Formats: sequence, structure tokens, C-alpha cells
Amino acid sequence: MLEASAHRQLKALLLGEGAERWPHHLTLSRLVARSLRRQDHTLVRLLPGTDPSWWIGLLVPMALGETPMALVIGNGLRQRLLQVEWPRLRAVGLALPCWQGTTAAPEGHLWLLNHQELLQAWRAGTLEQRQLVIPEAEQLEDHLRQAMGIRLDPQDWDRLRRSQPAAEDSLLELHGRLSQRIFSHPGQGRRAVALAPEDEAPLRQLLALLGPLPDPWRPWLAARGEGWCSWAQVDPELLQWQGHRQPLAPLRELEGLLSGRGAILVGELAGSARGQGAPASALALGLRPVVTVDLGDPPLADPLPLYAPLRQPLPNSPQFAEHLLDHCRRLILGQAGLTIVLLDDRGLRRCLTSGLAAEFGSRVGQECTAPESNGVICCRWSWWLEHQGRLPHPGQLIVGLLPIASLEDPLTAAQVQELRRQGRDWFRELLLPDALNRLQRGLASLRRHGGRLAVLDGRLRARGWGRQVFSALEPWVQLNRLLPN
Repeated sequence: MLEASAHRQLKALLLGEGAERWPHHLTLSRLVARSLRRQDHTLVRLLPGTDPSWWIGLLVPMALGETPMALVIGNGLRQRLLQVEWPRLRAVGLALPCWQGTTAAPEGHLWLLNHQELLQAWRAGTLEQRQLVIPEAEQLEDHLRQAMGIRLDPQDWDRLRRSQPAAEDSLLELHGRLSQRIFSHPGQGRRAVALAPEDEAPLRQLLALLGPLPDPWRPWLAARGEGWCSWAQVDPELLQWQGHRQPLAPLRELEGLLSGRGAILVGELAGSARGQGAPASALALGLRPVVTVDLGDPPLADPLPLYAPLRQPLPNSPQFAEHLLDHCRRLILGQAGLTIVLLDDRGLRRCLTSGLAAEFGSRVGQECTAPESNGVICCRWSWWLEHQGRLPHPGQLIVGLLPIASLEDPLTAAQVQELRRQGRDWFRELLLPDALNRLQRGLASLRRHGGRLAVLDGRLRARGWGRQVFSALEPWVQLNRLLPN
């Protein structure tokens, strides 16, 4: 039986390596082997920040299984698979032939697909009856949205004009109108400017009358309707803009992808979805899990030290920038380890970085990957989530702004508008769950290695939903006085 073989092989591998291991390796291996043998649906929810060593428990039963499989992973995980985990399997004599590319994998090979290649294989019918293994399930919707997205670069307009010389004057005029609309939008620096359907309507009407269109104009013309969002990303230095168009609900495109085939989804979902069954993204794909299990790290021996003073100003108040700078100075003073300051507001982040650099000098940097041992990194939440595994463990995290998506982002604004039209609670259904998941993932280093957390966003105590944030941070102990460690 596959479960017994995977259990035996994994146990021998872990004993041979002799390193401290994740406590759920064998459980994960048996679950994956069972799902592969039965070709059913399994959902494994990991705690945010789970150590990536869990990968070997997923791969051993896949190496022993005989059914056709496809592994859907992003570039970061693919690099880990090929450079770290695959050599571990070879060292103990486990063969896992990997096939990369858009053509279907030969028999006996594991087909490695990124999310764009998954879309192509699904549409072309080359997936056939392969079982799908999808790690990073918590980011599945975002990855698919980016894979389905369409980007219009300035050179794409040139190619369009050269392919349609009879319409060159009209295309130049329409491009000029769009440029005037985009550059007249208030704001400074690099920014995203939402494009309404009426802004694009004249261009769509013209392209519909023209002959064959070069890519990416054909998919751009086909992507229409209320389910899509358009915006322009402005480059003020070059006085150019880049058009973007992405679906609001990308999973509708792949509805039923998992129906009639085995599937294993693994994701850091436990903190935000415990007890709620499969996430909506997985259900939209057709996931009907026979087994749903939470695998987490052992309970923390010590609660997280949390500094969140009463009566802090709100982010939209005139005093907030000064409050943020003053408290960051006091928190950083005397720190021997790395400090991470998290806030997504670009202008506020640059102002704060300048103020801290005036106080602490070259220790302070903005999104730098080679900090000093007692350095200070001011960064976006997305940057920290991507790079935290490759940086030294911080001694403290300072949350300048909670990771609540801004309605100034065109995609977020379009998603909110869609929920409003349906009469739904867009904040508690969309923005708050996403913020809580990002917050928990961002605290992974503190949970595993210790350190303190400071939240300087006044909304934490001033808003009723702050109680849910406190619950997501459990276990924690309050720091009533601001003293250096």
C-alpha cells in the first residue's frame, strides 16, 4: 500500500538526515499517499509561517506513486524543489522525473506547471486525467489573476499601428486621449489610475472593426464585461504608462477544473479559515475535499510581546506621521537586532525612512536585502512576505499600518464595488480576512524565533473589528511601557 511505503521511506530519510524536523511530516505523507491512491480531494491547511521543510513529506509519496500527476507551483517554489528537495530524494534513491514546459509530460514524469501553463493546459485539454497537487493554495486566486492578466506596453501600441496602417491616425488620437486622461489624474510618483469602461469604449469599437490584431490586443479585446478591471500604471520619469487588465474572479474561468480528477491543495489557511471548511477559492475550482486537516506547529511556550498603546491617532489624522516617527525612534533605540517597519503607504514610508535615517544613519534602508545586524528596514507588506525567509530573523516588527488593502488600488476598488452591488459586507468579507492572513504570515519569524511586535495603527483599538485582529495575534502579552529590549 502506498501509505505504508511512503511512511517507511520518509521515516528512513528523516532518520538518516538526523536534523530537527517538522512534527507532522509522517502525517502529511500518509494523507498525500492516501489521496493519490484513491484519486480524491484533500485539503491540508498549514499555520501561516510554517517552516518549508514540510515539502519533503509531500514529495516522497509523489515519488512512489504511479498515477499521472501535475504539480502547480510558482517560480520561487520551483527553485526550492529543484535545488533543495529533489537532491534530497535522489540521495536516498527515490526517482522523481520532472518535466517542464507546455507540452504534456511523458508517462512516468511529474509535470511542473506554473499558473499560466496550467491555464494553457486546461484550455488545450492536455491535462487529461492527471491528478493536481497545488501548494500555496492561499495565493492561488492571486496567481491565477496575474496569469490571466493582460498588459499593454508602449511598444504594443507601435506594433498595433504598424499592423493597421489605415487606422494609424485614429489609433494615435485614441492613445492621446487616454494619455491625457491618465496624466491629468491627481497624484504624484508612480501610481495606478483606474480606467472606466467608457474610457476604453472608443478603442474597443475601433478594434472590433479592424482585421487580425497582434498580441496582446486580441486577448485584450476578448476580455470584456463587468468581471474585468482596467488600470494604467504611470511612469512619471519616462512620461509613459502601462495598461493592465485583470479579472475580478479568475476562478470562474477555471470553474470545474478539479471535477473528475484527484487534487491535493496545501496552503497556509489555518489561521483564517479554521473550522470553515475549504476556502471559497478552492470550492470555486470544484474542490470537494474528502479529507480536510489542520497541521500546525506546537503551541507557543511564550506569548508574543505586543506593544499597542491606547489613544493612538488614526492614519488619516495630521498627527499620525509625527506619532509614527516618534514611536519608531523609541522602539529602535537600543535594539541589537534587526527591526522591520511595515507600511504600504509609499509617501508615508519614504518620509518615515528619511526621518529614521537622520536619526540612525546608514542602519536604515528601504526594502534592502543586505541589512546590518542592527539595521532597520522600512518596507511594504508584500515585500516582507516575499523576502522574510531570506533575511535575518528580526528582533522586532513595527506595524506602521495594518495590511488592509487601499481603495485607491483600482483592483481592490473594483472588487469592493462588485460586492457592494450584491449588497454584501465588502470589508468583513474581503478586506479584513485578507489583512488577517497577511498579518499572520508576516509574523512567522517572530512566532518561531522570538521578538516583540509593535502596532502603531490607531484603528486597532478605535475600530470594533480590532478585536478580531487581537484574536488573530493570540497568544500575546501586552507591553504597557515602551522600553528598549
